[in-house]
Amino acid sequence: MSSATDPWGRVDEDGTVYVRTADGERVVGSWQAGAPEEALAYFKRKFDALVTEIGLLEQRVRTTDIQPSQAQQSIDRLREAVAVANAVGDLDALARRLDNLTELVGRRREEVRAQREQQRIEAREVKERIVAEAERIAAEETHWKNGGERLRQLVEEWKAADRIDRPTETALWKRLSAARNAFTKRRKAYFATLDDQREQSRKEKERLVAEAEAMSGSTDWGETAAAYRDLMRRWKMAGRAARDAEEELWARFKAAQDTFFQARNAAFAERDAEFRENAAEKEKILAEAERLLPVRDVRQARQALRVIQERWEAAGMVPRDQRDRLEGRLRKIEEAVRAAEENEWRRTNPEARARAEATVSQLRTSIEQLEKRLAQARDAGREKDVKEAEEALTARRAWLEEAERTLAEFS
Repeated sequence: MSSATDPWGRVDEDGTVYVRTADGERVVGSWQAGAPEEALAYFKRKFDALVTEIGLLEQRVRTTDIQPSQAQQSIDRLREAVAVANAVGDLDALARRLDNLTELVGRRREEVRAQREQQRIEAREVKERIVAEAERIAAEETHWKNGGERLRQLVEEWKAADRIDRPTETALWKRLSAARNAFTKRRKAYFATLDDQREQSRKEKERLVAEAEAMSGSTDWGETAAAYRDLMRRWKMAGRAARDAEEELWARFKAAQDTFFQARNAAFAERDAEFRENAAEKEKILAEAERLLPVRDVRQARQALRVIQERWEAAGMVPRDQRDRLEGRLRKIEEAVRAAEENEWRRTNPEARARAEATVSQLRTSIEQLEKRLAQARDAGREKDVKEAEEALTARRAWLEEAERTLAEFS
């Protein structure tokens, strides 16, 4: 067999195939079946297979999220394969490519490590937040249903969060469990106290129901209605009993109220019908009374008004919404008659007439004297005295006119 050579290997005359590396030549096989060129081609194909496998690994490392540990295992396997490869080609170049790939995987490993550390930090923050909220709920929440539901949600959020280092995970989980237990104990204590309060409320409301039922037949409408209002105020202050007891007691309490107020409404309806009849009667009385105006005969008007007032009282009460209007109309008639009486008394009062006559007489005498003084002042040419006398006369004449009108009222 003749020999053949290649930049990366050769085949000697006895068919032994060599590959050239930085460490020298190394035997990779022997070839007896054909020409030396075929031997080199065969072992080059084995080299090409390694090139393809390394290229695929490089692509996976650069373009996928293959784990660094898995990638390093593949690199180590290929490095060993390259070291003992029965192939002809630049094996040192393949080793260098694997070295570069190892550096890339190392950087990726650091990135993953940093990412995982960041995830652990974030997971710890999440779980610390969960624990802090749980502890707040355990200490402050009084809406028990919402609080319990939120604690269950926090446990689910805890399970969904990433794990952190075991000591911190364990310590935080203990705090979360303690918060849940504290909330449960506080809720149980509250409801135990609430049961006592509801029992006290039930007893108080039973007393209120007994009072309400006892006076449901009362006909003292005003006082009993006020008593029921007070019972309602006390009912609201008594708090709530357990639901079944609350509903049963309220039904009894309301039934007692309804019995009383229905009876009162019926009585008021009957009374209102009577009052409306009374109002109609008083309308007739007023129509008669208003015919007394204007007053011409005071004595006759007073006698007629007295009869009208007696009939008015005998007619009885009227609906409240008509009372002021009807009373107002009668009051105007009474005031008119009273005013006529006062005028008549003033007109026929001898003392008042005497005073009025004296006033008129005095004013006339005073005017006569002033007229004399005025005449004397004019004759003497005393302008100042003339002016004073004229002003005094003007005032006295005005007074006389008013006094004469007053005196005329007595005629």
